[in-house]
Amino acid sequence: MALTDAWLKSVHRKPRDATTEKADRDGLGARVTPTGKVIFQLRFRYLGKAARMDLGTYPTMTLKQARDEALRRRGQLEQGHDPRVMKRLEQTAITEAPTNERLVRDWHERYCKEHKSGEAEILRSFELHVFPDLGKLPADETGLRQWMELLEPLAANKPRIAERVLTNMKQAHKWGAKRGIVEQQPLAAITAKEDLRINRKWVKGRALEESELWVLWQAMERSRMPLRSKLFVKLVLLYGCRPGELIGARREEFDFEEGVWEIPPERHKTGRVTGRALRRPIIEEMAPLLKQAMGLSLLPDLLFSGESKAVPLNDRSVLSFPYNIMRVAKKQMKSEMTHWSMYDLRKTARTHWSTLADPHVCELMLGHVLPGVWQVYDRHDYLEEQAAAYRAWHERLMRLVSGDPPTP
Repeated sequence: MALTDAWLKSVHRKPRDATTEKADRDGLGARVTPTGKVIFQLRFRYLGKAARMDLGTYPTMTLKQARDEALRRRGQLEQGHDPRVMKRLEQTAITEAPTNERLVRDWHERYCKEHKSGEAEILRSFELHVFPDLGKLPADETGLRQWMELLEPLAANKPRIAERVLTNMKQAHKWGAKRGIVEQQPLAAITAKEDLRINRKWVKGRALEESELWVLWQAMERSRMPLRSKLFVKLVLLYGCRPGELIGARREEFDFEEGVWEIPPERHKTGRVTGRALRRPIIEEMAPLLKQAMGLSLLPDLLFSGESKAVPLNDRSVLSFPYNIMRVAKKQMKSEMTHWSMYDLRKTARTHWSTLADPHVCELMLGHVLPGVWQVYDRHDYLEEQAAAYRAWHERLMRLVSGDPPTP
């Protein structure tokens, strides 16, 4: 006689002297323990041997669900699979399914660090805006609706960060799919412009106004930031260099007698492509800042170190410098600065250089390659022209940040 809901209810949680079993159909049966626990089981033969497997317990699994599951497992059997092995594989896929946070961190460690600039800032954006809400959810179970519920409000308030999250999450999904880590790419068809209504003019960073440079400088000097942190900000603004070029700068790269800072190819972005070192002049006005940083470093080989430990300067601590300065500007100077990042200081320097040097010199100062065939035939480093531009930029910046604030 087949199983019925009435019979299952009658035996559930009813103690008995011994284990009993009752058959249904398609190999399905119910096993009732002495404590009254009801377990659905499937009996079958695999490779000529009798076998059985548990499907679930009543009432967590209903009779209808048990019958459906029995048919599904028998279908696997007909395809030559051992349903016991298939069940273990399915359970493993669930328990080991990567979460969104694990996927992003794996992608960041194994791809982003080597191939993308600003990788620390990218990870920090996820830590602040994604992981708290979606980080613990399985990546393949996080649908488009959940992503849009996170991204749309973020785009309305912080469009630059929203585009960064969208762009890099799409890359993480694609990276994971290529390696069989995930199957779904829910954001593949989503664009910042059409779906998040982000104007790209908002998200490409900005150059600070002259009045903002005064606020930045004054707030930084008033802040409790360690001196080495202040020196780092000043050097990024003056050199227009990538923050990472200073974070990993080695003392041996600075030749004060020749007046040259030479970054080896493996340590700067374009050098990985061109195989050429990046050479910048050390002008008289900026040499004291570099020497001061060396004097404060707790590491014998690096220009910068951590504040209290003999460890390299942390990427994440550098990302906090603008926030510390903006906070002081707001609290002590009653000045609400529009958000800016360390990379915006680079854009600020480049904007001012446009009036101080020829475009090709400015591009070399940034560490860019010259366009087209120019880079093939012109191997000159233009150190004298760079030095002249840096002197003019230093003079202008010191004039802007000294004395009374300039008129906006």
